[in-house]
Amino acid sequence: MLSVLMSLLNLVHRCGVHAGGACGFKHVNQYPFSSMTSCGNQPLFKDGKGCGSCYQIRCTGDKSCSGKIETVMITDMNYYPVAQYHFDLSGTAFGALAKSGLNEKLRHSGIIDIQFRRVPCNFPGLKINFHVVDGSNAVYLAVLIEYEDMDGDVIQVDMKEAKSGSWMAMRESWGSIWRMDSNHRLQGPFSMRITSDSGKKLVANDVIPANWRPNTDYRSFVQFS
Repeated sequence: MLSVLMSLLNLVHRCGVHAGGACGFKHVNQYPFSSMTSCGNQPLFKDGKGCGSCYQIRCTGDKSCSGKIETVMITDMNYYPVAQYHFDLSGTAFGALAKSGLNEKLRHSGIIDIQFRRVPCNFPGLKINFHVVDGSNAVYLAVLIEYEDMDGDVIQVDMKEAKSGSWMAMRESWGSIWRMDSNHRLQGPFSMRITSDSGKKLVANDVIPANWRPNTDYRSFVQFS
């Protein structure tokens, strides 16, 4: 595990409370995120391809640190140039690193040393979710992909229309949102093929129905293992 710097600064409320952020994840204060989230600088955020990745962290640079290991997920971007690897934690995640009764004291410590390592993500009871984003229409489809076990992040997404034998590569729009700009009316249902950071591929057949609607979740029956 590497020793790096972590900063609370003034970004904790943006990273830990507001939905969306630079990754597009919503309701980060609810299960399965449960506010155990972090902004990451570019080596962690990776231009959006690091969205959803999970890290074990332990703080060591403050007397209020418990030394207990906690797991956080990258859900947003932090641009502050503090260190090579910079986690800007939510208030909940920052406080979870503290000794009993010292949560607030640790939260006001500012920049502290931590140890971290990347670990597989685990979303018990959940399958991969495809959320059709507002603004999608017959020739433009934008999809937020979330709750991927193992790597947690996605580096490529392909989609296949109804009665089509060919996959079409989607473009990364921003964060965990991928889009298809089409020169014809897209015909559902749509199958989705996602590729994880380690190169594993998973197909969700006909996961988005023909009568899909914007701002709607479509839960698949597939999950990485």
